[in-house]
Amino acid sequence: MASSSFDTLLQKIETRTARAGIIGLGYVGLPLAMAVARSGFAVTGFDIDPGKMVALDARRSYIDAVSDEALSAEIDAARFKATTDFAGLAECDVVIICVPTPLTKHRDPDLSFVEATSRSIAAHLRPGQLVVLESTTYPGTTDDVVKVILEGTGLKSGSDFFVGFSPEREDPGNQHYHTATIPKVVAGDGAEALALMKTFYGAAVSSVVPVSSNATAEAVKLTENIFRSVNIALVNELKTVYAAMGIDVWEVIDAAKTKPFGYMPFYPGPGLGGHCIPIDPFYLTWKSREYELPTRFIELAGEINSAMPRYVVGKLAEALDIRAGKALSRSRVLVLGLAYKKNVADIRESPSLRLIEIIEERGGHADYHDPFVAEIPPTREYQALKGRKSVTLTPDTIAGYDAVLVATDHDRVDYAALAKSAALIVDTRNVFNRLGLSAEHVIKA
Repeated sequence: MASSSFDTLLQKIETRTARAGIIGLGYVGLPLAMAVARSGFAVTGFDIDPGKMVALDARRSYIDAVSDEALSAEIDAARFKATTDFAGLAECDVVIICVPTPLTKHRDPDLSFVEATSRSIAAHLRPGQLVVLESTTYPGTTDDVVKVILEGTGLKSGSDFFVGFSPEREDPGNQHYHTATIPKVVAGDGAEALALMKTFYGAAVSSVVPVSSNATAEAVKLTENIFRSVNIALVNELKTVYAAMGIDVWEVIDAAKTKPFGYMPFYPGPGLGGHCIPIDPFYLTWKSREYELPTRFIELAGEINSAMPRYVVGKLAEALDIRAGKALSRSRVLVLGLAYKKNVADIRESPSLRLIEIIEERGGHADYHDPFVAEIPPTREYQALKGRKSVTLTPDTIAGYDAVLVATDHDRVDYAALAKSAALIVDTRNVFNRLGLSAEHVIKA
């Protein structure tokens, strides 16, 4: 049976006659669906959000990494379709899970989306399918959660169906790399599952990097994000120390990065955002408790990065007091940039939301401007901010605020005009100095 299921599925993948089903058509799932479709596979996208179906049926992409033209091309070629009906999973030979893995309020993993999706797959599971998890999680999730739910059907991994893990590596806004050109780490539950993973992803991306187990592949993703979290925390801490000494941390980093070996530049900011770095390290922290091992480095980095929004608002209040003789509680502040990084519309875990919240907790009034985010959508943590709209930048509008707080340095902003009209600017991204617009009323934070 194992040989029959494996050989049949392998042949389908090799001949591109396999149908891929991708569950979760967000920042990871939709670009992946396009990459897989372009490689010649028929793809069915699944999502519980009917709004996404409306957009896709209208051939309108809601993800920056996928153009309307690219989406239309795959629909026209009959290589992509989307649905909210999970019964279509029975038609799919390869099923890929790309759903959120957030944290609870207590920073414990929330696997409810992965578990619910696995149960949906189980309801339509049949022999000869490969089920892949791409959602970032702690080592052991694929084998101990997904596989266990699927085997609850009576079918067995490695004989009837196959299970693998391949961590997503999306980077919204990156102009140099996209889904098909980023090396793909792959793993499987057994040699045959790994062979299927290598063949399938090898057809869709430029190169694959096989590792020995699903747990190893899960650890790879966590390691990548922990590396970034710890190094960003380091420069955020150095920023506060050097600021107290009257030293510009950005100047220090620019000089340090001229060293051609042994150093990699990371930059401070107002806090961490995005779907990975603020969340993923705590998956390992949680899992390590099972082994009675501390993760002091990871937790300290999290504490430092989480404290940055409050530190920035403290610098804002100080600047208002010293430069304008005005308390934050009586001030109007314009937060520039709602997205968590420049030139994207992604506000997941954005520190800008926390900045607005803290400013208003302290009695101030905060608006925002973001050329990519016209209105604040519903969020789990900041429901009170839902519906607020981006302020249009005009000289009169800017002059009406006591301070402008630069949280995200989008390129679609006229910083020279901003510098002329703003009474006070608190810059967390060093954008004014980079553009040669340093001035007395521009304060770094």
